[in-house]
Amino acid sequence: MNTREGVPLIDRISKKERHQLLLKIIGQNPFVTDRELTRELKVSIQTIRLDRMELGIPELRERMKQMAEHSYDQVRSLSLDEVVGEIVDLQLDKSGISIFEIREEHVFTRNSIARGHYVFAQANSLAVAVINDEIALTASADIRFLRQVHLNEKCIAKAYVRSMAGQKGKAKVEVFTYVGDEMVFQGNFVIYRSTLEDNSEGGVQDADRH
Repeated sequence: MNTREGVPLIDRISKKERHQLLLKIIGQNPFVTDRELTRELKVSIQTIRLDRMELGIPELRERMKQMAEHSYDQVRSLSLDEVVGEIVDLQLDKSGISIFEIREEHVFTRNSIARGHYVFAQANSLAVAVINDEIALTASADIRFLRQVHLNEKCIAKAYVRSMAGQKGKAKVEVFTYVGDEMVFQGNFVIYRSTLEDNSEGGVQDADRH
């Protein structure tokens, strides 16, 4: 029996076992797509959709919508149509998560590799959106692209606000972008804001990067 992060994978399993694995995989990663589930469980996409229906698990888009409705503050610094990607979790001045799927219009035609400015824009707009201020602007960014991102891959960006003692009017935001479990981008952003309260709880100093 093979395993992937504690989830057993075998060539042929019963429907009951498959349902248990499906629940476990989605529990570990609520952003997993039906197509990714087909590869994990080695069944057709039609089977995955039927399994989800039987288990009462909504499709990815609906799961993202439910997460957004239940667990995020309102963006103050940007309008939602200015955010690159879809915010699914936001705790102002603390942390945020967005998802951005790479589509045809985001890649180079000759090789289906994502144009870097889209990956950067997702991270940058999330870094601004997580700031609890009506005026927030990027002052500087130290970024690293860790690997190429390809057509149809799903980028999950996670932002964490860090405190910046003694620098009034600025906040530091770290953003880590993943495709699956692999980090593909890392950015350290300094964000100008119109106000910055001295709040020891505002920064997430030791946040889990995953």
